[in-house]
Formats: sequence, C-alpha cells, structure tokens
Amino acid sequence: MSTSPQTPTACLALADGTVFYGRGFGATGVTVAELCFNTAMTGYQEIMTDPSYAGQIVTFTFPHIGNTGVTAEDDETTDPVAEGMVVKWDPTEPSNWRAEGELGPWLAKRGRIAIGGVDTRRLTRAIRQQGAPHVALEHNPDGVFDLEALIAKAREFSGLEGLDLAKDVTCAQSYRWDQMRWAWPQGYQPQTAPKHKVVAVDYGAKRNILRCLASAGCDVTVLPATATAEDVLAHEPDGVFLSNGPGDPAATGAYAVPMIKEVLNQTDLPVFGICLGHQMLALALGAQTVKMNHGHHGANHPVKDKTTGKVEITSMNHGFTVDSQTLPDGVEETHVSLFDGSNCGIAMKDRPVFSVQYHPEASPGPQDSYYLFERFAAAMDARAS
Repeated sequence: MSTSPQTPTACLALADGTVFYGRGFGATGVTVAELCFNTAMTGYQEIMTDPSYAGQIVTFTFPHIGNTGVTAEDDETTDPVAEGMVVKWDPTEPSNWRAEGELGPWLAKRGRIAIGGVDTRRLTRAIRQQGAPHVALEHNPDGVFDLEALIAKAREFSGLEGLDLAKDVTCAQSYRWDQMRWAWPQGYQPQTAPKHKVVAVDYGAKRNILRCLASAGCDVTVLPATATAEDVLAHEPDGVFLSNGPGDPAATGAYAVPMIKEVLNQTDLPVFGICLGHQMLALALGAQTVKMNHGHHGANHPVKDKTTGKVEITSMNHGFTVDSQTLPDGVEETHVSLFDGSNCGIAMKDRPVFSVQYHPEASPGPQDSYYLFERFAAAMDARAS
C-alpha cells in the first residue's frame, strides 16, 4: 500500500485512549513505554543514549530536533537506550560541522522508533496534568494501525514502579576508564597522571560522568551494578562513586543498598552519588524515595545550594525523588529544586559522603556544577593527607 504525503505513518496511543498521528522515522515496528517530556534545546543524542531513559519514550518540547545531526563523540553509551522519541517537526538535513550522519538513519540502524508532526505542546500539557502516561508507539510506512490493539498494549504496560532496570543497562564486567572531558582543539584526551583510585558503580553510567571523574584526577575502575562491598573494596579505592541509572530506586536498592551500607560501615572513604546513585545513597542512609507525577527532564532546572545560597542551572532526568522529610539525623539536605521544592542533594554532616539528584557532568550552566567533582577529589586529598 502506498501513502500520500498527508497519510500518517506513525501513531502514538496513550493508555487513556488518546491517539496522536504523525510521520514516522527511524525504525519501524511497535514499542511500549512510559512517556516523559524533556525541555532541553540541545543534546538530543545524549538524551537518547542516556541509560537513565530506559523504559521511556521522550517527547522533546524544543521543535528543532535533528538539525545538528549525529556524531559518535556525543554518545553517552554504545546505543540509544530510550525506547523512542516524539518531536514537533520532522528532522531536517543536519547543519553542523561535527555531524557524521542524520538522526533518522541513526535511529533506524539502532532499532529506535520516532514520530514527527505531533502537537508536542498539547502532549506536554497532558503529561503535566495527568502524570507520565503509558503509551504504545508504532511506525508503519503503510499507514495502517490497529488502534484497539495499540491502546491495549499501552494499558498492559506495567510501568516503572517496582522495576529494577539498572541490571539491564549496567556493564557486563569491570573495566578501566581514563578518557577526560572534551577540550578544544584536541578533543578527548587520556588521563596520564591520576591522583586517586576511584571505583565507579555502574547503575547506567553516562560516559561524560566518567570523563569528569578522570578530569578531576581519578583513575576510574567501573564495576557492575551488582558489585558487592567486597568487590568494591578489593580495588583498594580512595573513593567510591555511585552512578546515574533508570528504574525504581527501591527495586535497585535490593542489592545496591546493602553494598553501600557495608562500604560506609567498614571504611571512611569519600562517597559521591549522582541521580540514581543519589537515591541509592539516600536509601542506604535510611531515607525513602517516591514516584513523581511527571518527573524532571531538561537542561534548565534551577537548583539552590543551601550551603552557599548559590543557584545552579542544572540538567535533570529523574522520575523518582528522595523524600526529604524522611532524611535521618546526621544527614542534611544540601540542594533543593526551585521549580517544586523537591530534594536535589544530601550529605552526611560528619563525613565526606554526599550526592545530588541532577547531572553536573551535562554542563547546562555550562560549568555551574563541576565543583562537585572537585569536592570529591578534595575529600580524597584530605583523607590521604
């Protein structure tokens, strides 16, 4: 069956029966996931390859998605992890000196479905008002859709609550990392004179986080999410890093929390966590996490550092949050969202153990939050002196 230019070739069906038609690009087929929206104006490739987006389809509120093409340097992991993408306008031919290819073929090669021509403002309002919906997205060049079946698939999706997705995106075995942050004109360069041995526990780690650790003087060894305290301490680290990742923190905490507790009980090592790692640390210290209505996803989130009074513009990607009301004695809230007052950072009062909910490596400020990596390095310096 051939289609006219006006015939929809993709369909997004929400569990409540709402249907959005558009033009498909990327891979063909059907995918089911939770739908979120991201307000970032740049970084669509980094977003699609961020392991924290496992189990989610991303609606981009910025209309110009695909206009800078794709380049291997911007991948945060080997392949896209987000299940699919929803955009306002179809991707155009890329206009950027770094572009190595176009978004559509890049998605198709990696099995990710996308839909363009959608009223993303209406869709974003629906997510804000109703919470992150369960959806089914189909791309069929013939333009034929079984709407009842798609809506049924969306309704059958179990959602992210109770799901441990870290085990699906973590590394299969340990590895070393020495690549530092990108710098003009050399690009990515190796760390040749590290000062600190750091074990990074991979719950879905972004490459740029590991680069920031290397740039802060760290010799990084990455371990799988299921690593035990014995595994971590066998490397005799100077500090432990807990990475970002997807899914329900309470589910991942079933194996991550005992490891963190044991490391804290057996050692005085500095510990630094980001995103899911922040939530893992909070759970290990006795706090609780809760599912948010639609989460925080974007590169323009103002966060106040309560210890200094300064405001940082941050990048965020999380659908769960630490309940600050459950923080135990000895643990203080260090950062708070100026959008909704939700928790964005914690620290132990008497030890160099701290974490933040946002992504300091994503450079939205662009360097508002890099001090956190320097703080981690300084804590390891202090311990060694």
